[in-house]
Order: sequence, then structure tokens, then C-alpha cells
Amino acid sequence: MEVRENSERTSRRRRKEPSETEKQTECPQCGSTDLIGDYERAEVVCANCGLVIDDNLVDMGPEWRAFDHEQRDKRTRVGAPITYTIHDKGLSTMIDWRNKDIYGRDIPARNRAQWYRLRKWQRKIRISGATERNLAFALSELDRDSSRLGLPRSVRESASVVYRSAVENKLIRGRSIEGVVAASLYAACRRCKVPRTLDEIAEVSRVSKKEVGRTYRFLTRELNIKLPPTSPVDYVPRFASELGLSGEVQSRSIEIIEKAMEKGLTSGRGPTGVAAAALYIASVLLGERKTQRDVADVAGVTEVTIRNRYKELTEQLEMGVTL
Repeated sequence: MEVRENSERTSRRRRKEPSETEKQTECPQCGSTDLIGDYERAEVVCANCGLVIDDNLVDMGPEWRAFDHEQRDKRTRVGAPITYTIHDKGLSTMIDWRNKDIYGRDIPARNRAQWYRLRKWQRKIRISGATERNLAFALSELDRDSSRLGLPRSVRESASVVYRSAVENKLIRGRSIEGVVAASLYAACRRCKVPRTLDEIAEVSRVSKKEVGRTYRFLTRELNIKLPPTSPVDYVPRFASELGLSGEVQSRSIEIIEKAMEKGLTSGRGPTGVAAAALYIASVLLGERKTQRDVADVAGVTEVTIRNRYKELTEQLEMGVTL
């Protein structure tokens, strides 16, 4: 019997099948599906009743530790993860520009001409065909625009997936690469809830705001991308950070926006204007007052827009704040 159990365990390990505990998705005691994996104690615990479901977890991470980037590079034995921001998804080999071998020793001078030729041909064979050339240029353009906007890695990955979908569905023909890249970036910002306005996207790209908007509408229609309208709440953290406002001001401005949304005051209004007006009101209420000019410059709207939204919010919400 013990031999049979050992053979079953060995065959399961070879097939990389999950164990019975890993397959289990609910607590046998209370039926809760809220299970917590405590990898420090190698346990799976039910968050509802506290039952220890498994006390023999296997750590799938590396067996080594690294305390800086240099140690990580030396000890790791695998390559970088797959990324959609590179035309070949980062799966190709790159010959380092430094003339050193794998042990860090200098390459002899007689072999350096050979290494130079290897680098040159490696660069050429990485990009083969019109599609890969298009992707290489477009993704480098996307990376440049993302860097200028200060966007996180997740947004860049999402924008790369949108652009690749456009290429696969042959939606690029007849349109500029810069326009499709800008539209993909705008769609990714909205999808990841890191909103940027069309004006900001057009400013860093080499196309007009009109073309970015037109291409964005075309991509969402053809690729069937469903995105909800941008909420003013999404703009509050970024505007507050650039204005140097505290977390209390952010929380109060979000409360003001939520009350305004319940009463329908944000319908038909630009989200940046509403967010700017709510931040201005909250800063006045909490004694961290900023000028309308400062708020308008950060939000990319006019002072007149802030005053109009300000009056609507204070009157309808009866906040009793004076300019």
C-alpha cells in the first residue's frame, strides 16, 4: 500500500499535477472559500474559522536570496519574464555590448572584430519581415510616450497588447503608427484606471488630439473594447500629489465627488474639471488652500471651468464655502 502511494505521488510530481490540498478551494469545516496561504509557516489557513487545512506547502520560489541587483543577476539562472513591450516578447538572445565573457574576463583583442560582426548580424536577424519592423518601431514609440507621461509598467503592457491586436486584425493600414500607438496608450490608461486626457496624450505624441480621438474610437469599435466613462475620482490622487495636498484633502474631495455623482451633477461635465473643483473646495475646507491658477495648471483646465464647477457643487451640495 505504501509503495502504491509513493508511486502515485511520484507520477503526480512528474506530471506536475496539483495535490489534493492545492485543488481544494473551500474549507471542509465551514465551507468558506476565503483561504490564506501563509508561506512563512508553510500553511493554508481558513480566514473564516482559522482551520489549518494544510501544513506542508512547497515553496516554488528560488532557493537563494539576493540583497541587491548585482547579486540577483549573478544568482538567477533564468531569463527575464515575457513582455509584450518588445516586438519578440523578450525571448530572443541579446549579445552584451561589453567585451567580456561569461566569467567577466576581457575578450582578447584578436576576437573583438568577430564579436562586433556577431552583434551586427544578431541585430539584423532579430527583426525579419514587415510586421516585426512595424512592431519594433511602434513599441519603441510607445515606450517613449509612456516614459514622458510617467506611466507604470502595467499600462505599457496593456497598451502593447492593444496595439498587437490592431496589427493582427490589420487595422494599421492607412493610419499612422504614431496615431495608433497614441490611441492604444489612451485606451490602456482608461482600462488600467490611470487616466490621462487626450490633450496629455497628444502633447507627448507626434499627432493631433483630433487624430488620437478618431483612431481611439475606431480601435474600440473594431476590437470591441468596452470601457466605462472616466470618473473624476481617478484624477484626484495625481492632481493632489502634484499640488502637494494631504491625504485628508484627497479623501474629502472624493467624498464631494461621490455626493455630486449621486445627485447627477457630474453628468455631461468634464471629469478633470470636476476633480479640480472638488480638490479646490476640499483644500479650502481643510485649511490647505491653493489658488485657482495652481489647480487649473495642474488639471489642464481654465480657471473659468473651476469657478463654474465650484459654484455648481457648493450650491447643490450646500457646502457654504466662499471663493
